[in-house]
Amino acid sequence: MRSVDDRIFAGVCGGLAEYFDFDPVLVRIAYAFLTIFTAFSGLIFYIVLWIVMPEKR
Repeated sequence: MRSVDDRIFAGVCGGLAEYFDFDPVLVRIAYAFLTIFTAFSGLIFYIVLWIVMPEKR
């Protein structure tokens, strides 16, 4: 579920960090590196997760 409390843009990275019990900053850094090194295909992945993941109420 997307995070409501720990969000910067849509709460996707914060929600993934809560689910896997990781630090949200590390998840965001890892996502940024993966996006840059995969020719920005991570943006498509982020948008899909934004649509698919429900928001935590």
